[in-house]
Amino acid sequence: MTEHPSYGDGLAVVTVTYFPGETLERFLDTLEKATDREVQVVVADNASTDGAPERAAERENVRLLSIGENVGYGTAANRGIAELDDSFGWVVVVNPDLEWEPGSLDALLEVAKRWPRGGAFGPLIHDLDGTVYPSARLLPSFGRGIGHAVFGKVWPGNPWTRAYRQERTPVERVAGWLSGSCQLFRREAFDSVGGFDTRYFMYFEDTDLGDRLAKSGWLNVYAPSASVMHIGGHSTSQASAKMLRAHHESAYRYLADRHRGLRWKPVLAVIKLGLALRLKLEIRRGATP
Repeated sequence: MTEHPSYGDGLAVVTVTYFPGETLERFLDTLEKATDREVQVVVADNASTDGAPERAAERENVRLLSIGENVGYGTAANRGIAELDDSFGWVVVVNPDLEWEPGSLDALLEVAKRWPRGGAFGPLIHDLDGTVYPSARLLPSFGRGIGHAVFGKVWPGNPWTRAYRQERTPVERVAGWLSGSCQLFRREAFDSVGGFDTRYFMYFEDTDLGDRLAKSGWLNVYAPSASVMHIGGHSTSQASAKMLRAHHESAYRYLADRHRGLRWKPVLAVIKLGLALRLKLEIRRGATP
């Protein structure tokens, strides 16, 4: 693992926005009760025109990074983190359509103290109705990935989906990857692998990062003692067909990156065709990723 001894103990939150609307204000309001520590917030904005990022920047601890175009989630997060000096050794990358439970960020930092090899830490994420989102999963494989892709919508309880999503009583544990909607990163770990892969516009950038962190000797730690509520889908609902296309392209890129060589080409060709057919069907019925 790459050492970076100059990082301090400062805490920053980077949130990527794209027409966040009123959710951003609620996000910032609840963040104030999530930790007793001072927090620097960077709003990395992908060319919103709703005025929400500018209003947020009126707060004392919020800095606005206007990117000027929609560069996607991972690229914007990378740019937001690059705005921070080396005094910030802890960085949360998080969606703005999320509300913090009181003390949740402090609870996440407490878990980090127990895992010195932890590079990324993810809280328990629940929906408005209290349903727990499976935010700490195994890495996709051909078997689990194809089974989940084929049967996930029509047979939610199939063994491939259950194995992949790791749905069970929430316990603190090591996961293959953590949901990108809310992660606390040890900055040394994040920087040691180069952050998010900018080839992913949206989706699978968190899966890819979790895999690369693990391969570099870091751990992805699920921390259900910290809890947040995800409203979900506020920005992506404006362009669902585009987001579905991005989801399928990212899924193929993730698998193709990890299965190189001539022997995998026929398998990847079948997967690419299957994803293309699945995309057409989902766009036709108005599904979301």
